[in-house]
Amino acid sequence: MEYLTSIFHLNVLLPWILAMALGIFVGGMPGLTATMAVALIVPLTFHMEPIAGLAMILGVSFTSIFAGDIPATFLRVPGTPASGAAVLDGYEMTRKGKGSVAIALDLICSFIGGLIGVFILITISPVLAAFALKFTHFEYFWLAVLGLSMSAVISKGSNVKGLISMAAGILLSTIGVDITTGYPRFTFHNAELMGGIGFIPVMIGLFGVSEVFRSVLFAENLHAAAITEKISISLNSIGTIIRRNLRLILQSSIIGTLIGALPGAGADIAAWVAYGTAKKTSKHPEEFGNGSEEGVIAPTSANNAALGGTWIPALVFGIPGDTITAIVLGAMLMYGLRPGPLIFQGNRFFVNQIFSIALVSQFFLLIIGYLGIKAYTRIFKFPKSVVLVGILIFSVIGSYALRNSLFDVQLMLVFGIVGFFMEKTDIPLAPLILGLILGPMIEENLRVGLVKSDGSFWPFFSRPISLFFFCLLLFLFAYEPIKKLIKLVLQKSRG
Repeated sequence: MEYLTSIFHLNVLLPWILAMALGIFVGGMPGLTATMAVALIVPLTFHMEPIAGLAMILGVSFTSIFAGDIPATFLRVPGTPASGAAVLDGYEMTRKGKGSVAIALDLICSFIGGLIGVFILITISPVLAAFALKFTHFEYFWLAVLGLSMSAVISKGSNVKGLISMAAGILLSTIGVDITTGYPRFTFHNAELMGGIGFIPVMIGLFGVSEVFRSVLFAENLHAAAITEKISISLNSIGTIIRRNLRLILQSSIIGTLIGALPGAGADIAAWVAYGTAKKTSKHPEEFGNGSEEGVIAPTSANNAALGGTWIPALVFGIPGDTITAIVLGAMLMYGLRPGPLIFQGNRFFVNQIFSIALVSQFFLLIIGYLGIKAYTRIFKFPKSVVLVGILIFSVIGSYALRNSLFDVQLMLVFGIVGFFMEKTDIPLAPLILGLILGPMIEENLRVGLVKSDGSFWPFFSRPISLFFFCLLLFLFAYEPIKKLIKLVLQKSRG
């Protein structure tokens, strides 16, 4: 247990806790991603001990992913991309005066999901990493399609309107330079569009700015519950909710870890897939999107668990699971450490220190996360006009900071207007975001896969993992009709 006591020295503990506090601040600011928080931290670790630097990086990533749920729950503005799915039910609970319950579930499920993700990382990381390496372009294509199919599940109301929103997102994702030919598509000779449409300014505009427009134009009482409600969490009531949803927490955490272990997938895709799966397997799917506790639990359990999953290919094979671990791998090389299978033999003590930090960070998250919630809710109690201006200011900062581009700020405002009109016509916003995120992944893997197979679609179905994903998709779409058919047959047989 020497590696456990070694991480509690002051020269490790102090920067670790300060970094986690920074994560709460960055994660709670719309558009300032967990990746950005890690990128800000890395230069500060150059002259530190390797374990102190990695403690800062791990700590800031866990707290920033959680903190993104705070504005998502109270203001309907996702703090980070991984919090996009948290908007759907968290904000609806806030509107019903249950914001305290929603944010408490976010915090505790982030803690539990993180623990499960780290536990899987510790116990079966070599096995999962070997499985992740079997994924080629064929498997990634089906994974992206599986994620996109969730848009049919998460849509509230008309499925046709959900498909329209999803198709719009996929079309927007094609804007920019063609990934295969290098030829500009739908840019209309505008240099700003060469880099494509960034989903962060679109997400901020659709969810945050549109809500401001609606509040100003129709004098709607924006986030009234968040402003007037005192954040007092009943541990007994939260414990009851957690106990009756243990299966869902475990299911979502495993989904998050597995998707996190796939290079390039990340916490945002994990959150959407977990949300869609939760709705499919729920006894009350009609409650999703209307303030469902399950709709809050699933994505927040998955996105924190995914962080543990991303370290599996990073540590075992030196392949980054997402942009955060890509930065981490660079930092480890800077420290003179080479990730890969041999790290478990030559640097076993160091690996155990990393595992210990990841575990202890979950417990720190409970304390620092609670303090962060209290701090943000004080801000939310300012007068409505001040909060509205604050949302716009932070939205502008978040949109601009990603690429230092005023064009992204303009995009945010345009999509704020688009989101306003979409909601007035009952077209769901979430499928558009999902289409925009997953569109490039689907296109790239489909085209590269077809190039590899000389234009044949057969490898997309003949490979075992690809076939499994295809069958899973068929099951997801056929589950409800088959269930209804079985009920009908049973009723007739009894009659």
